[in-house]
Amino acid sequence: MSGHGHSRRVAWAAAAALLLVPATACTAGATENGVASASSALAPATAIRADGPADPAAAEARIEKNWAAFFDPSVSADRKAEVLQNGDLLKPLLAAVSVHPQAAAVSSEVTGVTFTSPTEAEVTYDLLVSGFPVLSDTKGGAVLEDGVWKVSLTSLCALVKLGGDLAVPGC
Repeated sequence: MSGHGHSRRVAWAAAAALLLVPATACTAGATENGVASASSALAPATAIRADGPADPAAAEARIEKNWAAFFDPSVSADRKAEVLQNGDLLKPLLAAVSVHPQAAAVSSEVTGVTFTSPTEAEVTYDLLVSGFPVLSDTKGGAVLEDGVWKVSLTSLCALVKLGGDLAVPGC
């Protein structure tokens, strides 16, 4: 395998690992590193219409904040579980991956949100390693679960698949 191919695989593995990375606890009610607090990011979703939320701009803002929190290495595993579909079931996995040394370099940037139903949205994002895109214009999803817009489990599974041999329950 060429050096370039190896470095791309390492970058993708790091990106997949970030999806699961919590490094330090985030205090509820506080804003740290630009991440909305648990109380504001988990505020009840706005009313929904047949074709999407009643306030798409507010829903999009919640999706972006929760997506950023999920990919933020400074956010705890418990907080990440709150913004991941079926996250309670994956808390042990989220905690275990938090020790991955490359995970601290991975982040994401949402570049677009399109509502596909009142409870689902397609999310377009860039996955970054040390601030540089390794996956651009990637498609993922957000789901409205228990009144909170969350990163879809299918999005997590797609990224983990890129990382190779990491097994995730439900994927």
